[in-house]
Amino acid sequence: MSKEPPKGAKPGVDADAIRELSKLLNETGLTEIEIEHDGARIRVSRAAAGAVAASAPAPTAAAPAPAAPSGPAPGTVPSPMVGTVYVAAEPGRPAFIAIGKPVKEGDTLFIIEAMKTMNPITAPRSGVVKEICVSDKQPVEFGQALCVIG
Repeated sequence: MSKEPPKGAKPGVDADAIRELSKLLNETGLTEIEIEHDGARIRVSRAAAGAVAASAPAPTAAAPAPAAPSGPAPGTVPSPMVGTVYVAAEPGRPAFIAIGKPVKEGDTLFIIEAMKTMNPITAPRSGVVKEICVSDKQPVEFGQALCVIG
């Protein structure tokens, strides 16, 4: 920054300091920088339109970011393996489950074929099928949601 204000004088806007901070923003790729010197605070930031602004001392409070949902929905039944999912015991037969229908713990929900072996996927708890997340003959990954039981 350039010269210091005389004693007892209010700090003013230092245009040279703003230019230097703007240059520093461009060089570093930062979106905002703030300094305080001799009671004067200067903040330079990139606005959406690319404007540069300086401000007097002002309290800034950051609002907490809304929490993103983490993990699967409650009641999700994940695939325990990689393979091909089948919704019925054999082609042309009714599906093991349907949305809105009750299931009991241990009921077969799907069959996953992995390495030429048919593996029944059973209900981990009793409840009502809220959502079916896969379709017949679809490849599935380990941990992929198969259905939701509520």
